[in-house]
Amino acid sequence: MKRICIFVYRFFHLFINQTLMKYFEVTFTTSPNNEIVNDVVSALAGEIGFESFVECENGVQAYIQQQLFDEESLKEMVDNFPLPTTSIRYTIQEAEDKDWNEEWEKNFFQPIVIGDRCCIHSTFHKDTPKTEYEILINPQMAFGTGHHQTTRLIISYLLDIDLQDKTVLDMGCGTSILAILASMRGAKALTAIDIDEWCVNNSIDNFALNHIDNIKVFQGDASSLAAEGPFDIIIANINRNILLADMQYYVARMNEGAEIYFSGFYESDLPLIQAEAERLGLRYLSHRVEKEWTAAQFVK
Repeated sequence: MKRICIFVYRFFHLFINQTLMKYFEVTFTTSPNNEIVNDVVSALAGEIGFESFVECENGVQAYIQQQLFDEESLKEMVDNFPLPTTSIRYTIQEAEDKDWNEEWEKNFFQPIVIGDRCCIHSTFHKDTPKTEYEILINPQMAFGTGHHQTTRLIISYLLDIDLQDKTVLDMGCGTSILAILASMRGAKALTAIDIDEWCVNNSIDNFALNHIDNIKVFQGDASSLAAEGPFDIIIANINRNILLADMQYYVARMNEGAEIYFSGFYESDLPLIQAEAERLGLRYLSHRVEKEWTAAQFVK
């Protein structure tokens, strides 16, 4: 495995429950084999039930519960792959049994240190550097641990802005480390929402680890927002298509003068995000980039 491939969907939480469920491992061989193609494969596979993705030598390995696997949907995904001049082949096998908790701890989740201000780690990490903010997480999934550029970009914004007594929404919260950091930095009331039940349960564990008691978390999507807020700060670290589709719901729950932080897309997608944001009455303030991944700040 060359690296963890994290784009939209949450990884490795399936392995925590491997003893209760059987999984298929589908290996996608991609040509050209590059980050953009593999990210799109992961995103589309996630839409048909795949839960976990690891980049391998020639493409991506993806994992799905056997009871949820539908090869017709898989064939349709490959046949209708949206990037031209791209070839996708796949093989299917039953995922091997091993202690995935141990594998995850040894090989994947390492402490993340952002300057001298924030350190994200788990209880099994020892001798971590002392920083202004220390966030403990139970590593049941990889997305949202801070390894991915989009999460780090949003963290960098949260470390710079005034959050004292603000109401905050973390949309697509994952492990909820962004909401936890906002709480540590003085936000008074926070809401965290994710479509994945695993994320909700893991977030609750992480709140307890960090002694946080002012975050409400629940399972839902943008349609859940009508009864929430309004908010002073909204964080939406998801992906380009969902941001474009759901931005109207976010904007409707923003106070006047509220700020929103979008991430989960490439710098080349920023004009699309900005155009939709401005159509909805938002004003662009800034953006930050790391390895083409982008976070952008807007105000209402």
